Amino acid sequence: MRVFDMGKTVVRRDVYRGRVWSEQALRVIADTGEVLVTACRPGAEALWPSLYAKSRAGDDRAVRTAAFDVMATGEWELAPGLWQDTELLLWKPAGEWFSVNAFFTGTGLRNWYVNFEHPTTRTPAGFDTFDLAVDLVIDPDLSTLTWKDEDEYAHVRRLGIVSDTEHQAVELARAQVIAMLDERTGPFADADQWAAWRWDPSWSPPRFPQRSPAR
Repeated sequence: MRVFDMGKTVVRRDVYRGRVWSEQALRVIADTGEVLVTACRPGAEALWPSLYAKSRAGDDRAVRTAAFDVMATGEWELAPGLWQDTELLLWKPAGEWFSVNAFFTGTGLRNWYVNFEHPTTRTPAGFDTFDLAVDLVIDPDLSTLTWKDEDEYAHVRRLGIVSDTEHQAVELARAQVIAMLDERTGPFADADQWAAWRWDPSWSPPRFPQRSPAR
């Protein structure tokens, strides 16, 4: 298995049916082979579908829905973007259908965020996965859980973007994450340590090491 050195810039790609849906430049914080921890800060380079980029700029749910409709057709154009507002710490275990993310502002940890997604496939430049739309938001002290984007998840299921097999994997992953929270395992075993993490000020925002040839 490819293992990345701490401090290396890698690229996360979300890939849908062989086409790149998005790219995000990240910095490696730690990599054991079993768990890859990466991070980014405002100004980090990204590529997003043009409709999705528009929805991020205006927080327009209707445009987000339209972006999923375009995804179902298999035809979209990517637009350059920059990560904004928060520092992100991303904990991705090998073989699992989720990642655990922590979002930080100037005052510290804003919230935990579990993204349900495909297991990681490592690439020479980083790793590939695919975001499956539904998410879990967790308060900094791990006391309150809120499921997010269930409506979008239902929509992508109707469109066939998320198959029945993928849905079953997500349901198992939901139960797995709740168990991790209850038992304080995975990253939640060291929640205080992760909550105290801060971006190394000597590191600039991650930039793409090279443009991926696949679009």
